[in-house]
Amino acid sequence: MGDIEHFDRLCTPTASRPLLGLTVLVVEDSRYACEAIRLMCLRSGARIRRADCLRSARRHLQVYRPTVIIIDLGLPDGSGADLIAELAVCAPRVSVILGTSGDDCSEPEAMAAGADDFLAKPVANLSQFQNVILARLPPERRPQGLRAVQTEPISPDPIAYRDDMAHAADILGGDADDKALDYVAAFLTGVAQIAGDGPLCSAAQELVRSRTQGLPVGATLARVAGLVQERLSARIAI
Repeated sequence: MGDIEHFDRLCTPTASRPLLGLTVLVVEDSRYACEAIRLMCLRSGARIRRADCLRSARRHLQVYRPTVIIIDLGLPDGSGADLIAELAVCAPRVSVILGTSGDDCSEPEAMAAGADDFLAKPVANLSQFQNVILARLPPERRPQGLRAVQTEPISPDPIAYRDDMAHAADILGGDADDKALDYVAAFLTGVAQIAGDGPLCSAAQELVRSRTQGLPVGATLARVAGLVQERLSARIAI
């Protein structure tokens, strides 16, 4: 038995910290999205580790086995569905495998790959996050008795959002090929949804539609790049 698994079994979940003893690996390229999950894990009693791409996630998994893994489907080096499919047939299996995306249409892909459930971004509240994980755990890993419904909003650090804008700006400022444009459009859509940044979300979604339909993207791309630069310059408060 590994050290993490041994430690997990020493921790008994409680009504106020229902995920106590769990280790969550979040495979997520957005620092803002990961910060939101970190806060939910912290309030729930779980420990968290992060990988920002498939390659990093696979390195983590060579060293330890988390209790829960949350995998974003749109990653910079490929689809999270590929990692879900790998983990779904591994033995021993990760107890809970969750797919996540800001695109609801990605849920069938995650489930077909072998995910236990799907978290649509943004996650509405802390109780929703806890319930999705607890529903997939064996009974002995769940807290006994009633739990309070926790509906308080999660507010990640705005600095993490700015870091995501810097990441997008680096891609947009370079010689982005079609693959990079598809990635950054989906990335910005998801991040802006979580942050409640309507203008950027709308522009990024328009870029996704234009790319999907094979339409010219020059004007839309310029609009997206301008909005990203505005947020980097801190002229827009999130």
